[in-house]
Amino acid sequence: MFEYEDEYLKKGCKFIAGMDEAGRGPLAGPVVCACVVMPLDSDKIIEGINDSKKLSAKKREMLFDKIIQTAITYSIVEIDNKTIDEINILNATKLGMKKCIESLEIKPDIVLVDAVNNLNINCEYLPIIKGDAKSYLIGASSILAKVYRDRLMQDMDKKYPNYNFAKHKGYGTKEHIENLKKYGKCEIHRDSFIKNFVN
Repeated sequence: MFEYEDEYLKKGCKFIAGMDEAGRGPLAGPVVCACVVMPLDSDKIIEGINDSKKLSAKKREMLFDKIIQTAITYSIVEIDNKTIDEINILNATKLGMKKCIESLEIKPDIVLVDAVNNLNINCEYLPIIKGDAKSYLIGASSILAKVYRDRLMQDMDKKYPNYNFAKHKGYGTKEHIENLKKYGKCEIHRDSFIKNFVN
């Protein structure tokens, strides 16, 4: 999990960031991007950080708080469903990542990114395929993005109870699609994602 971090530390980089997103695939809700600069001293490493998809919700929640408490700087940005419909999900993700970098209190020397290319950001970056499972910092950012978005969708569940967002977080499960057909869309559905299910 530290191969890339160690490589850039050896090159003299002081501030290394990890960046990832959550929510590119769902039919509803925002895409959430997170970027984090963590201390890499051995006594400040947080045990258990990995690709957020490999961790239980309870473990992610615990790690989320630890990451925020330990981070040198971090940012979390959401890009709403309307913007996703206007500019498409890939461009919405890139916009979120750009805003994340701009929101950091410290400009990183290098940003390790989970597999997104052609970013319009004002610092050096390295896209890594399956980076959330290969890089400690990308893993940390994936946890921030995932937990933040899950909490958001739990709140949306209270506002739009017909869809059970707390359970599936907006992803296209059988239950979600059935409810979409039954009740129609709500304000947070992505029109460009649901056109096959509702008129």
